[in-house]
Amino acid sequence: MNLDFLTLPLEKFFYLLHSGIHTVISNNNISFGLAIILFTVIIRILLLPLSIKQTKSTAKMGAIQPEMKKVQEKYKKDPQKSQQEVMKLYKENGVNPMGGCLPMLIQMPILFALFAVFQKLNFQGASFLWITDLTKADPLYILPILSTVTTYFSSKLMQPPGGGAQSKQTSTMNTGMALMMGFMSLKFAGALVLYWVVNNVIQVIQTLVINKMELGKTDLTKKTI
Repeated sequence: MNLDFLTLPLEKFFYLLHSGIHTVISNNNISFGLAIILFTVIIRILLLPLSIKQTKSTAKMGAIQPEMKKVQEKYKKDPQKSQQEVMKLYKENGVNPMGGCLPMLIQMPILFALFAVFQKLNFQGASFLWITDLTKADPLYILPILSTVTTYFSSKLMQPPGGGAQSKQTSTMNTGMALMMGFMSLKFAGALVLYWVVNNVIQVIQTLVINKMELGKTDLTKKTI
């Protein structure tokens, strides 16, 4: 997949951002690290509408889980009827079963492009905090650990609430993905993993805030009723 139409503008934007920071803080060991963090924040803000849509869809799916279980239990001997009733439940509650997947699919090319950008950026041998060289893997393994933990929690928060086999399977997948990202982070450039960790932290904060807002709306609706 050729992502030059995304990587080239993102690369130019990063250098422009760093140039602005560098005029204020001339030390590359600080300016490049701050540029990565600010760059990540800006990208997350640009993707915020998609994140909100995805989180809201997940919240709605979680809200109707009890009703779905009742329907599936009631028609467990008639899979076709069960499917029809579940689709009816989706329609009545304004839930799109693909609503949580589509925003993620749209973001995937952007994510791949960002990975490519951070792999080839010239950091001029700059370090940041404990990271001795942003172009090399973290020698203290702090970033890989943070990558594992933040990936797990950001995925966990996007998981619809509820029990059952499907929930356990999703939880297992979240754990597997977190461990995989942690393992890959052992080899990735520090700059790339720093971006990923900051991205996950922002994702966690966004999800918590959006979920709280959605919960507040739900409580308000109940009081009105």
